Amino acid sequence: MARSRAVAPGDWTALSALQRSGPPYERTPKQLADELGVTAGTMSVRIDRLSNARLVEPVPAVDGRSRPVRLTELGRRRWSQATRDRTTRERRLLTDALASDDLDQLNRLLAQLLARLEDEFGPAPRHQQAR
Repeated sequence: MARSRAVAPGDWTALSALQRSGPPYERTPKQLADELGVTAGTMSVRIDRLSNARLVEPVPAVDGRSRPVRLTELGRRRWSQATRDRTTRERRLLTDALASDDLDQLNRLLAQLLARLEDEFGPAPRHQQAR
């Protein structure tokens, strides 16, 4: 990742978790692993890769146990570009696969499904809501 501007999907999810955390955009490795549902080893490898690419940086630990990482300015820019690229690619996939009327129908059906899920389980947590 250090040589390429592309962000791997797993790295994008880690950067997204840091971005969602809000200023100062930092989390401990355990918090990130728990949020992303990955093992500590997997999270360690991702953090090392992101750190080597200068997308995250270590910050001093408050309690001396687990050293948090912070999203760097470069990391925020790279996450933002990767998110735009991903959204563009997803939009293109949908518009290539479905006609305009079919997309309208899909949106109506998904809205019905979302309403039913929210009735059953409550609204989505803030970080999972569409922007």
